[in-house]
Amino acid sequence: MPWIVGVSGASGTPYAAAVLRALLGAGEAVDLVVSRASRLTLLDETGISFRDAHWQDDLREWLARGADGKPGTFDVDVSAVRYWSAGDLAAGPSSGSYPAKGMLIVPASTACVAGVALGLSKDLLQRAASVTLKERRTLVVSVRETPLNGQTLRHLVALDDAGATVVPASPAFYAGATHIQDLVDFVAGRVLDAAGVDHGLYRRWRGELGGGTPS
Repeated sequence: MPWIVGVSGASGTPYAAAVLRALLGAGEAVDLVVSRASRLTLLDETGISFRDAHWQDDLREWLARGADGKPGTFDVDVSAVRYWSAGDLAAGPSSGSYPAKGMLIVPASTACVAGVALGLSKDLLQRAASVTLKERRTLVVSVRETPLNGQTLRHLVALDDAGATVVPASPAFYAGATHIQDLVDFVAGRVLDAAGVDHGLYRRWRGELGGGTPS
């Protein structure tokens, strides 16, 4: 069964790329939903146009880039990815009978958070998230916004009450980050931790001070 990965329009496409690479590296199948707004963000942050008709080539180019924007940093096999258009409300993930392990939304914009919390299902990303909640499957929402107003905070509490796990895109520094990719990988790793997916994206805390100090 696949993991559904939803990419919304918030800034932070490197977080989504790191999660996707780690899932594929762990041998997981992925159903990918890229919102219309996220295509604009992806174009702005990477220069890549994500096109339905050429999604495999565009995805491969995207996942090959490092967080610093350098192309060809990673070698990624995308054969385990199935892509669904965000406007396709008849897609597999729109139904509770479609088998899936759960869903990861990374990054999650405040508009996406509101839509899922309110059950709007205005596109496939929101619909798949609503299905994930009603089927009591794992839903991880990595919100990327600052500052957060009261309305968004209430929506996040509603998602928590509904059984979702909220993972803010908030990198930590105890893992000894020396590169922007390390900070991105920490957030991606915490998203995967919440989903129970094994990975080696960051150095875990072992109860020893100074472990993150460069030698």
